[in-house]
Amino acid sequence: MTKRKQNQGSDAEDQTPVEEVELEALKTQLAESQARAQEYLDALQRERADFVNYRRRMEQEKEQVGRWTSGETIKRLLPVFDDLERALANRPANAPWADGVELVYRKFQSILDKEGVTRMEAEGKPFDPNLHEAIMQEPSETHASGLVIAVLQQGYMHGERVLRPALVKVAQ
Repeated sequence: MTKRKQNQGSDAEDQTPVEEVELEALKTQLAESQARAQEYLDALQRERADFVNYRRRMEQEKEQVGRWTSGETIKRLLPVFDDLERALANRPANAPWADGVELVYRKFQSILDKEGVTRMEAEGKPFDPNLHEAIMQEPSETHASGLVIAVLQQGYMHGERVLRPALVKVAQ
């Protein structure tokens, strides 16, 4: 038998110095290739994560723009809603047309509810310049200073956004 067949487990001993150098070069090349492949994989995963974040951010911005746009449209319709409330508050008794106005008012209110528009509760609450616009101040013995004592024009919120601040009278 040849020396090679006798010592199959010790191939490194059978290799010539040139083969050893080539083997080391191949090992080095393999390690570099694996490192480069890992680097590319890491870069790809980062890019995918960036793209997912970008897509999520764009969807959020699209939703915000939609909410802002609908909020602006609703804001322009609020004076009409105020007029309907005033008409109902001052409607004559037994006027058939007033029932129609009330129906329109209820439909309008249901649309506002579906859009997430809510009426601010201001009366009896502390004055908040982010939510209220003080039109008048009045001395009051029954209310603490800084409390809203009357709402002159109703304020509305669209989610967390103030569509229209409430016009209020504040106790001094």
